[in-house]
Amino acid sequence: MSTPDRPQIPQEELDHIPGAEPSSRIDSWWWLVALVVGITALLLFAWPDPFMNIFKFVQDGIVITVTVTLVSFLLVLIVGMIGGLGRLSTKRPVYIISTLYVELVRGVPLLVQLIIWYFAVPVMIQSLGKAWSLPALEGFQANPVVMAVIGLVFCYGAYMSEIYRAGIQSIPRGQMEAARSLGMTYFQSMRHVVLPQAVRVILPPIGNEFIALLKDSSLVSVVAVADLTRRGREYASIHFDPIEVWMLVALLYLIMTLFSARVVNWIEKKTKFER
Repeated sequence: MSTPDRPQIPQEELDHIPGAEPSSRIDSWWWLVALVVGITALLLFAWPDPFMNIFKFVQDGIVITVTVTLVSFLLVLIVGMIGGLGRLSTKRPVYIISTLYVELVRGVPLLVQLIIWYFAVPVMIQSLGKAWSLPALEGFQANPVVMAVIGLVFCYGAYMSEIYRAGIQSIPRGQMEAARSLGMTYFQSMRHVVLPQAVRVILPPIGNEFIALLKDSSLVSVVAVADLTRRGREYASIHFDPIEVWMLVALLYLIMTLFSARVVNWIEKKTKFER
C-alpha cells in the first residue's frame, strides 16, 4: 500500500520559523577584528618610528595584562560560584556572610580596593607581625602582581556571585526536585543537574564580565604592576609623544577585547540549546 507524498514546505517559509534559520559557520563580525588588526599593522610598519618602538617597549606589558586577566578570571569563576551558592543557602550564617560580601564589595570602587590591597593590607600584616613578634609577618613585602590579582578577584567575585545566583534561580525548581527524588544529595543535584544548565544560561554575562575585567585590568597600573597601561605611560613620559602612545595602546586593548568578544560568541553558539 503506497503512502501519499507529503507536501514540501518552501525554504523561504522554513527560514521564518524560529530556530530553523541556517546557522553561519563564521561570525560575520570577525571583519571588525581584522580591520583593527590591519590598522595596527599599518601603523607599525608604515611608521615604525615611533609606533614600532612603542610596541617593542610595551610588549612585555601586554603579557602581564593577559596573564593578570586570565588568572584573575579563573579565580573569579570559583569565588563567584561559592558566593552564588552561599546566597542561595538555607543556612542563615552562610547566607548572611555571602550577602554582606556581595553588598559591601560592590559598593566600593575597584580602584579604591586595589589601593587598599596594595598599600593598606601590607601595613596591617606588618603591624600584626610586630604585635605578635612574628618576623615573617613583620617583614612582609607585597608583590604587586599578586596583590593586583587578589584585588580583582575580590571585587569581581562579588559581581560573579550575583550572576551565578540569577542563573541558578532561572532553572525550574522541578529539576532539583527530580534529581532529589532519584536519590541524589543536594550537592550532587547541584553539580550534575542544576549547575550544568545554569552555566549555559549565564554564559553571555560571564563573557561580558571577562571583557570588563580585561579593560579594568588597566587599573592595576596604579599599584606598580607593569601592565600595558603603565608601560605606555612610562614611554610617554620619556619620549613626550602621548598621542602616538595612547593611540597604539588603545588599539592593542581593542584587539584583545574584540577578539575575546568573538571567542565568547563562538562558545555561546556551541553551547546554545533551545528551551
